[in-house]
Amino acid sequence: MNYYNEIKTELIKNEAYKQVKDYSKNRHDLETYYNVGKLLIDAQGGLDRNKYGNSLIKEYSKRLTEELGKGYSWQSLYNMRSYYIIFSNEIFSQAARILPWSLYLELIHLKDYYQILYYIKLSYNLNLSRDDLRKRIKSKEYERLPEGTKQKLINEEPLEATDLVSNPVVINTHNKDLTTFNHRVLEELIQEDLDNFLHQMGEGFMYYGKEYRISDKSLDKDVYIDILLFNYIYNCFVPVELKVDAVKEEDIGQLQVYMNAIDKNLKTPSMNKTVGIIVSKENDRFVVRYCSDDRIKFIEYKLESEVKE
Repeated sequence: MNYYNEIKTELIKNEAYKQVKDYSKNRHDLETYYNVGKLLIDAQGGLDRNKYGNSLIKEYSKRLTEELGKGYSWQSLYNMRSYYIIFSNEIFSQAARILPWSLYLELIHLKDYYQILYYIKLSYNLNLSRDDLRKRIKSKEYERLPEGTKQKLINEEPLEATDLVSNPVVINTHNKDLTTFNHRVLEELIQEDLDNFLHQMGEGFMYYGKEYRISDKSLDKDVYIDILLFNYIYNCFVPVELKVDAVKEEDIGQLQVYMNAIDKNLKTPSMNKTVGIIVSKENDRFVVRYCSDDRIKFIEYKLESEVKE
């Protein structure tokens, strides 16, 4: 087989298709690049030998550029080959055809197949731009998911409201002087970058209020919740308590009181039971293990200075 001619034919057909089938050109691009990637692997002697084929890709790139014009650099062909190597794996099924090519270019450098699948589904569900996806990968969003959540994703098990919460949550300090750091400062840092905080909580979270007051008339008592969220996917309230030090037994008891107050005074019959999150500097594993409540998620926060790119 003349692999060069086959590759050239695929690319010429794709250019022609773009002119008359604009509405579906992205999918056709992906099919073409997948086929070209396979042909490159075959021309190099198969997957076992493809790492030795850089000179062949350079040769094909030079010839294609001379005959077809720009757009077929060594890097472009190499990306097509990488795309085929990754997405020929049956784990992806239809996931290799649902995003724009520009987003797959951000994913082909990742090594973990389930990490790639996570970002594909995230990008599709949230309609992420290339910049948005790049930021999430750079922040190691997948790596900060709990191992239990990763296993659920692999096994395609149902998720709960707090399963996708990053741990640790990264809070931007905006280069502030934190000589005096307390509960109020932590709350202000989160409020100043609320979108980032909500993104790290996972899918479906909406901001409901800060220092949110819940009144229980039967007890003539008010409670104040640091941050109250609502998750529209799981249809439940999620109070968030902030702790600048390690979480303690009494912190768990306090949040349980808040959750019960929400269920009694704020939740409607159609909603699911309230779940809670404690964000602390560190977690005492003994306390978490033996004093925990299945409805409560324990996560840590990490302060980072703003980095200008």
